[in-house]
This record gives sequence, structure tokens and C-alpha cells, in this order.
Amino acid sequence: MNESGLPGSAGHFVPRIAIGSDHGGFAMKQSLLRALAEDFRASAIDCGCYSPDSVDYPDIAIALGRMLQEGHADFGVMIDGAGIGSTMTLNRLSGIRAALCHDPFTTVNSRAHNDANVLVLGANVVHAGEAVRLLRLWLRTPFEGGRHQRRVDKIRALDRDR
Repeated sequence: MNESGLPGSAGHFVPRIAIGSDHGGFAMKQSLLRALAEDFRASAIDCGCYSPDSVDYPDIAIALGRMLQEGHADFGVMIDGAGIGSTMTLNRLSGIRAALCHDPFTTVNSRAHNDANVLVLGANVVHAGEAVRLLRLWLRTPFEGGRHQRRVDKIRALDRDR
């Protein structure tokens, strides 16, 4: 286990990951569930949706966020059409630092500098194969701490204002 608690070269830590999607992200979620099982032996908690039938993304995002808040999951992954609405919803929840990522730079930055605990992807923005690559990258990127810690602490302090 590396210092972040994420799977490293030793690979001892198996993260508990809450994953959810709306109908637009359902197919991508299925791909990511397979990648989590194969690459990380991760214990995935499927927060919905469970079919391509229409649902409201805030309902799924809230359920996913609650899994982290209650300590049932270490990290979260949320997928909707663009990722914007889910990111907005998740970041309203205390203790959640959701990052909408669409390329390797934003993915690494979200973990290394911002200690994001939820990765949000837009199924209409990121190709399914790239989404798997970004998920792998996100889970393998540790928070750097240092000068970034005081900034994350300022974000966390906002939770007290709610």
C-alpha cells in the first residue's frame, strides 16, 4: 500500500468504491465495474441506475455521496451524460470533493492536487475505453499533500459553514 492508501506496487489495499450513473452513463458504468473487478479487485457498491431506463442523476449522485459520507465507500465514481450536473450535485454534499475529468491532466490533478474523492465522467464526452484508462489513472494517483494540503483544508473548512 502506498501512502495514499490506494493500490500501489504492493497492491494490498482494496478500495471500496461507490459507483453510479444515470441512464446516459449506464453502459459506461458497466465497463468501469468490470475494470474495477479485474484491475483492482475493488469492492464496488453499485448505487444505480440498474438499466438504461430514464432516471434523475441527482438521485443517484446523492446516494453515491451518502455512501462516502457514511463510511461505506472510500471513493466514488459517477457517470452522467456530460458530468456537469452530477458534479454540481455531489459538491453540495459535505465531505465530497467531486472532480469532473475528461483527460489525463484533469484526472491526475484532481487526485494529486485536490484530493478528489469522487471521479465524475461524462459519457457523451469521454469514450468508454478512455474512461477505463482515466479510472485506472485516477485510482493510482496519490494525493501529494504538501503545499496542496492547506488548499484542501480550506475546501474542507467550507463544510462547517453548511
